[in-house]
Amino acid sequence: MKKQFFFILVLLLAIALPLCAQDFGFGFNDETETSSAGSPSVTVSGEVSATLLGFISDFYDGFDHVELGDIFSGELNFSATVSAATAFIGLKLEPSSSPVSIDEAYVRAYFGRFEAEAGLRKLTWGKADSFGPLDVINPLDYSELTDLSSMVNFKIARPLVHLSYRIGSFSKIEGVFVPSFEPMRFAEEGRWVQSKMVQELGQLQLQGATINEPPDTSTLDYAQAGMRFTTTIGSADIGLQYYYGRLTRPAFSITLTPSFTPHSVDFLYNPYHQIGIDWAQDLLGFNVRAEFAANITGDLNGDNGAVYNPHLAWSFGFDRDLFLGINLNVQCNETIRLMNDKITSPLDIEANTDMISTQIIAALSKTFFKGQLELRAAVFWEIEVGDYMLIPSLILTKDAVSVELSGGIFGGDRDGQFGQYHENNFVKTVLKYSF
Repeated sequence: MKKQFFFILVLLLAIALPLCAQDFGFGFNDETETSSAGSPSVTVSGEVSATLLGFISDFYDGFDHVELGDIFSGELNFSATVSAATAFIGLKLEPSSSPVSIDEAYVRAYFGRFEAEAGLRKLTWGKADSFGPLDVINPLDYSELTDLSSMVNFKIARPLVHLSYRIGSFSKIEGVFVPSFEPMRFAEEGRWVQSKMVQELGQLQLQGATINEPPDTSTLDYAQAGMRFTTTIGSADIGLQYYYGRLTRPAFSITLTPSFTPHSVDFLYNPYHQIGIDWAQDLLGFNVRAEFAANITGDLNGDNGAVYNPHLAWSFGFDRDLFLGINLNVQCNETIRLMNDKITSPLDIEANTDMISTQIIAALSKTFFKGQLELRAAVFWEIEVGDYMLIPSLILTKDAVSVELSGGIFGGDRDGQFGQYHENNFVKTVLKYSF
């Protein structure tokens, strides 16, 4: 796989260098736009929130068990723009962790049709509203599930270089290089710990196995890269992409003793190639979007227990205004594991899991009083496992101020992604000012 990876890097350079030369006018007889740098246009934006979050099970145990969290949080964004470049810094303000942390920070330079940006970035690929199979550049943070209002809240910004070139008025080609790797982030303690993973590792430790530290993924050996082409044909938006990266969900390699008992467990992050296509279009009043991906891992025979099998992934969704001003947004995400019959060992990382995994994400919403009041209900439902998360909310907005009352209800199979948090049902009130 490394040969293909270095081929991508060469291809990115092959595209970037002539495009840079073209836009700089190095002997290609093309016109270039020039302007003086001038004084930068600086903008400051952000939000300040006051949040009261309580878990229902804590109230049952008495008020001496109830904690409402930090209450205060915020965002502060700085942007400076001149004719040839934009610089952006986004800060997170959270008292419980680092009081101030960098959410995103990058510089973007413009050279005619060619753009180059580098820094700490959250980059979205694909057409799906959320959790699409083509949105692979940034890993996700599952350390808590109390704010599902936006995919941006889940993404972990990564250091990267992103190049893009516009072809005509409707087409664009992009390349991205991520010099290191970070896996999905899970809670290591507390109420949001992944119970199934903890149980499996705990059982191995009881059998005498040593759980080794995860590998250092900050080196170029874990670098990733990809390319994407988007265009518009008629009323349809089409995208094609290729990505070489690492699966963000960890795999495990279990070494056995001569007596066939577990001796040690190593964390692995499997490399894979992704080939994908996406499509979005307005059809008969439905805003339709779809994605399809083939994820090719190193386990081409399907019998390597430490490597996830190749799998197909797709999503299909739409949104539409219904009667009485009600809006419906639905998306179905599914993965299909290939060569499932080759998984025969109980030590295989995918043993005792479903070949097909399907998730439905749906939301119903209606606004009142000229959009100032919104009533909304969203659900995440895992079909094969049979677990879910239900999020009802009521949001009042007046100018730049909003008040939200919401909750989270977890149910279904307790081995599922959501069902395992059946004791984490919560209620939340948020007062927010955006500027």
